[in-house]
Amino acid sequence: MKTKFKKISDSRVELTVTLEAKELKEAEEKALVKLAKEVKVEGFRKGKVPVDVARKFIPENDLNAQAVDIAIRASVLPAFREHEKMPLVAPNVNVTKYVPGEMAEYTAVADIVPEVKLADYKKLKVKREKAEVSEAQIKEVLDNIAKSFAEKKPVKRAAKLDDEVIIDFVGKKGDKAFDGGTAKDYKLVLGSKTFIPGFEEGIVGHEPGDKFDLKLTFPKDYGVKDLAGAKVVFETLVKQINEVAKPEINDDLAKKVGGFKSLKELKADIKKNLEMQNEHRLNEKFKDDLIQELVKTSKIPAPDILIEDQIRIIRDDMTRNAVSRGLSSLEEFVEKSGETMENWEKEAKKVAETRVKASLALQEVAVKEKVTVSDADVEAKIAELRDVYKNSPEAVKSLKDPNVKMDIRNRMTIEKTLDLLVNFNK
Repeated sequence: MKTKFKKISDSRVELTVTLEAKELKEAEEKALVKLAKEVKVEGFRKGKVPVDVARKFIPENDLNAQAVDIAIRASVLPAFREHEKMPLVAPNVNVTKYVPGEMAEYTAVADIVPEVKLADYKKLKVKREKAEVSEAQIKEVLDNIAKSFAEKKPVKRAAKLDDEVIIDFVGKKGDKAFDGGTAKDYKLVLGSKTFIPGFEEGIVGHEPGDKFDLKLTFPKDYGVKDLAGAKVVFETLVKQINEVAKPEINDDLAKKVGGFKSLKELKADIKKNLEMQNEHRLNEKFKDDLIQELVKTSKIPAPDILIEDQIRIIRDDMTRNAVSRGLSSLEEFVEKSGETMENWEKEAKKVAETRVKASLALQEVAVKEKVTVSDADVEAKIAELRDVYKNSPEAVKSLKDPNVKMDIRNRMTIEKTLDLLVNFNK
């Protein structure tokens, strides 16, 4: 076997492979054995015809085609290994010359695992933010706790901010009610900014039993294309107004929450929990920032085939999300978001390319740092997942799939590699 190497791009190559008579003869012998099993000869059972007898009944074209196919399959991966390249998927093969029994030549084009040139991943210019907790954050949590213990009392007066109102409404664009704009017995806290600007403010001043129209305009950047910037009317009925009386934030409230003797103890606990949440959030952000910096400062070709695979994953995820929201397709979801499929595809490609480069960079760090995950660790993770999915027989069954196990191992390897990056760049 002789090979010639041609670089098409950083992630795609072409090999020209020439096979000689000896290799073709070995392939032809294997082809004869395979085809003999399908030959029907009087006096012999199918599959039991001797090769030398079957040879007389096998068309020359069939034998040559089978022999070339076997010869290519046997030689294509060794040809790539000869040049220290590894195809990401089966190469695209094209036979250019063939003289039966003498020689064959073919080209094999493939996307390969690209050469990654990493930046100094131990000295990335990324700073980790400090996990600080402000008094305003603590106050916000205390306010939410107070709201959860608030007492609601129906009142016969005009509604004001911070009241809870129970309303019926029908939103119309022109004379037609639009999707998602109708509700009955809807509970709304005025001032919560749950609705578009002007809706909650428009209810202020109205009393129970009042029926009125709210003429409003949706924001221009509203997520639903048909409603963005649209003038609409909400036919509204105020059915009840509840005065919301929040308890004072003091030691008594802390005792009601449970397990606390004083407001000081409750605030200390809130601060501790917020610190833990902030620490986790900033740890994840630090990892993301490290990956982005590593990708930005390294030379990482992104093979088209890997990008296309990631786009497919993104599309599948978003389609499932759309269906879970009661939509029929991704296209409908994109349209209702005020976007076009063309723009969505451009953005999906950017995200996919970033994911591919990040994955290749982390894989290269893992190789350089000899990061490994033991079989015992993988089995422990699978046991953990088996417990999580114990109520889903299908999910538990999938954990036995070798490909799923490989994916779990890869994910665990990436996690260990990320932890290394964090330690290197503290």
